[in-house]
Amino acid sequence: MLLQVENLRTYFGILRGEVKAVDGVSFTMQKGHAMGLAGESGCGKTTTALSILRLLPSNAIIKEGKIIFEGTDILKLSDEEFRKGYRWKKISLISQGAMNALNPIMTVRDQMLEAIVLHEDLSKEEAVERAGQLLDLVGVGRERLSRYPHELSGGMKQRTMIAMALACNPSLIIADEPTTALDVITEAQVLGVMKELQKKLHLSMIVISHDLSMIAETCDSVAIMYAGKIVELGDVVRVYKETLHPYTQKLIGAFPSIVGEKAELSTIPGFPPDLLNPPPGCRFHPRCQYAMDICKKEDPELVKVGDKEHYVACHLVK
Repeated sequence: MLLQVENLRTYFGILRGEVKAVDGVSFTMQKGHAMGLAGESGCGKTTTALSILRLLPSNAIIKEGKIIFEGTDILKLSDEEFRKGYRWKKISLISQGAMNALNPIMTVRDQMLEAIVLHEDLSKEEAVERAGQLLDLVGVGRERLSRYPHELSGGMKQRTMIAMALACNPSLIIADEPTTALDVITEAQVLGVMKELQKKLHLSMIVISHDLSMIAETCDSVAIMYAGKIVELGDVVRVYKETLHPYTQKLIGAFPSIVGEKAELSTIPGFPPDLLNPPPGCRFHPRCQYAMDICKKEDPELVKVGDKEHYVACHLVK
């Protein structure tokens, strides 16, 4: 087992109270596995990832839960222990929007060396060679080590971020909206690089996106999140084809397809709940056409359906 998240609750403190951004999230990951986190904006995907990386803002607190990585509950480690032994070395991040993630006044070489020298026992010359090899691996080329970010295209910047994430040979890479602001051609190229590296290096990845097709392209399993909770979890093909939760059905129905008969895209009425004061029971019930009385009173647990690794949190599914 590579990663086990148990009942994670991450709240943000504001003047009016606590925003329950992640409220009871649990999942597991095996080595070499790629998992997608999907859902509307504000559903808790990025907060879940930042909780694992321990990169939360100052007003956030992990109220409850465990994050067990390679047998160690990383929430019990000191900040220094986690920074030196885990962040970038074992768990790295491909952040959202490479255009803003790279330092504009540092060369690609200096930015890559910063992580390598800090976490790896290598000389400067060896670190430069490692950085060059990684840029070659992602298709940017070591000849661009001396370039500044503004001298690279959007696709090259994103590939550079992938190379930086690989710099210390991590066990887990978290990719937060890795193709944001890229055109469709460049997006396809970046996704191709990620898929190839995942197979070649046997990488474990968590891919965060609202783009269901991208998750289908890159992931083995998917967790559908709504209002801080996982409502459906399982093999990505099974979840897409044998959808059980009404929210997942609406989410997939709202995504256009170029195959099959033409059909009107479905919409989800209403708005996501205020996580400062979420509704009782199932958080989706105010927007669900199948809502029953029990949905308004009891929060459904995430339970396994049948003999397959398919989980759903819905009172409609027994």
